[in-house]
Amino acid sequence: MTMVVVGGALGLAAMAGYLVLNERPLLVPVVSTERDVPIRIYGLGTVEARITSKVGFEVGAALTELTTDSGDIVAEGQVLARLHPSEQEARVARAEAAVEAAAAGRTRAEAAVARARAVFAQSEATNARRQALARRDTISDQTAEEAERDVAVAAANLAVAESEIAVAAAQHADATAALLYERALLEHHVLRAPFDAVVVDRHVEAGTVVRAGEPVFTLIDPASVWTLAYIDEARAGAIALGQPAEIRLRSLPHSVFTGHVARIGIESDRVNEERRVWIACDSCPAQVYLGEQAEIRITVATLPEALLVPEIAIRGFDGHTGRVWTVQGGAATEATVIFGHRTEDARAQIVDGVTAGAEVVEVPVAGLTEGRRLRPDREDAP
Repeated sequence: MTMVVVGGALGLAAMAGYLVLNERPLLVPVVSTERDVPIRIYGLGTVEARITSKVGFEVGAALTELTTDSGDIVAEGQVLARLHPSEQEARVARAEAAVEAAAAGRTRAEAAVARARAVFAQSEATNARRQALARRDTISDQTAEEAERDVAVAAANLAVAESEIAVAAAQHADATAALLYERALLEHHVLRAPFDAVVVDRHVEAGTVVRAGEPVFTLIDPASVWTLAYIDEARAGAIALGQPAEIRLRSLPHSVFTGHVARIGIESDRVNEERRVWIACDSCPAQVYLGEQAEIRITVATLPEALLVPEIAIRGFDGHTGRVWTVQGGAATEATVIFGHRTEDARAQIVDGVTAGAEVVEVPVAGLTEGRRLRPDREDAP
């Protein structure tokens, strides 16, 4: 009898414990509405320059002078380097002599035209006199015919002389063009800065024989410095041109520089599934280093009011919908909701699916099942 009583007592105690553990309300943290929530998208990138030029000579020769080095600031048109010019200077002198010879030939052709015109005029005058005498039978017909022939020959000679002027003018123009070409090649022996720039690197030293097109310097336009950021495609859809951004350089972790989205790449990385976004800086550091790693945060929106739930509290999250636990009428209910923006601290904005009066569980706890009694803990809510 005693054993029966003891067994009954143990059974009642076990049932009471079960009821206490399973029927007592669970304390769960819930989320609350936040205001003025900035939505930032994080990305890693590097410092680059939109205008980067590898400059060199258009002709080949030995370098005789280099006037700048890495890190120098140069102005547009400033001389950066020179090539050995003696061979080209000789070509220029030869072209100048050819121009002078062509000019002399043109002068000679003009003189020949003047002479031919004088002979033509004299032949016409002689022919006129002889034709008058022939009409009076003072001279023979043969003499009159010879005078007419002399006029025709003088006219032909004048036409030849005038054509020689055109030939001489063409030769003079050709020689002048050749001189301009040789002078241009001589000018190509001097390398000048194409724009206001910073010298990033000097690739050769004085005395080196360089080929046409071989890079001598790498230049950047300091006004074109920007940051190339790589953004996860899953978060890049809200990025638009002009949006504000913050840039934090690896060498200056305590400084934040401001900028804006200047370009969005139209082709994503097919392997890393990332989109390239270029950030132009509005406030830039005094000294930039190309290739330096940078952290970028782009502000794509500011939510006046937002109900945000950690992504770890979402089941079956696909970026658009998912299931969360809610407290409704003091009991646990799983709801399918629609999400909007996602924050950089891995929280998602609930835009639809939560019924009126329900509260969303922030962190699921052990023993949470459908219909389980819950007690919201609002002190842990953000």
